[in-house]
Amino acid sequence: MTVDAYLYDAIRTPFGRLGGALAGTRPDDLAAHVIAELLRRSPALDPGSVDEVVLGNANGAGEENRNVARMAALLAGLPTSVPGTTVNRLCGSSLDAAIIGSRQIATGEADVVVIGGVESMSRAPWVLPKTERPYPTGDLALASTTLGWRLVNPAMPAEWTVSLGEATEQLRERHGLARERQDAFALRSHRLAAQAWDDGFYDDLVVAVPGVALARDESVRPDTTAGRLAALRTVFRPETSGATVTAGNASPLNDGASGAVLGSERAAELLGRAPIARIAGRAAHALDPQLFGFAPVEAANTALARAGITWSDVAVVELNEAFAAQSLACIDAWGIDPEIVNRHGGALAIGHPLGASGTRILGTLARDLERSGQRWGVAVICIGVGQGLAVVLENVAG
Repeated sequence: MTVDAYLYDAIRTPFGRLGGALAGTRPDDLAAHVIAELLRRSPALDPGSVDEVVLGNANGAGEENRNVARMAALLAGLPTSVPGTTVNRLCGSSLDAAIIGSRQIATGEADVVVIGGVESMSRAPWVLPKTERPYPTGDLALASTTLGWRLVNPAMPAEWTVSLGEATEQLRERHGLARERQDAFALRSHRLAAQAWDDGFYDDLVVAVPGVALARDESVRPDTTAGRLAALRTVFRPETSGATVTAGNASPLNDGASGAVLGSERAAELLGRAPIARIAGRAAHALDPQLFGFAPVEAANTALARAGITWSDVAVVELNEAFAAQSLACIDAWGIDPEIVNRHGGALAIGHPLGASGTRILGTLARDLERSGQRWGVAVICIGVGQGLAVVLENVAG
């Protein structure tokens, strides 16, 4: 017999630009801050009643090594009796953390699970591979761990290991997505994010980082225009080749952390608060690595089927905007109204600190459903190396 899992609270830090305001803050400290804030917001909860901490992190090569979930839990002041584990499903890591935590609750193994994710792309180190023999005479190259493939196994087919940007160029060719449409989608993301901040939507969802002068997401550009986006050069192929992917219609590199409290129905008593949303469906999907951007399509379709609903029931979609082309391909495949997608801006504007993005979209979705009073929503994310994840939420806020 399974029990329902609910989302009770969700927060995140503002997302900083690469080398920006959060670059001086360690990722384990960012994660610890989010955990501590979640506990502070539920003062009735005995910290020792937390059954597990599950955090997502994509890079894991720097200060977040050695199981950042456990380290952050200790830094946040949780009792040493509270276990923690870190999950790595690249961009989907913190949404995977939510899936793992909800399954623990569904099986009766836990009543309260703190989930989330963290990434500092600014502080991701360069790594030097070990040599196969001592004292080599040639040069060795450092590999950046900030983003993408590194230290690739030569047995991997070359078509699988193309950059995320090149893979997106292939995807937009396959689906016939024009540059103008991608730029328009990016412009919408910035305008909606800026408007959401101005309207106070993020006031209760974003918590400032102590000692850092960053009140809002650092990558949002409220003054950008269609003309400015159109003037940007393509990055992954020469523009003369018909390429379309630019820095303006691709998500930036960012730093940040996100978190949420999941619990059983009984957890309402432990937390002293009512749940916001029920986790009604979840799914993963995989395909050829270079087609990663299209993996959310079947992940969401499967999650909806498991929730017992269809796209006609869905009022809100939080789709992580890795690239405008990737997002548009998914929206077209679902055949949904684009206006229900990312109503408060998306990653093209807000940013995409890999390990933190999954819980960001989940928390935004829950708050959107709560405030709008609409019933069904889906959080969905694409993942490098050809995967996608989706979680369906049902609004249960009174």
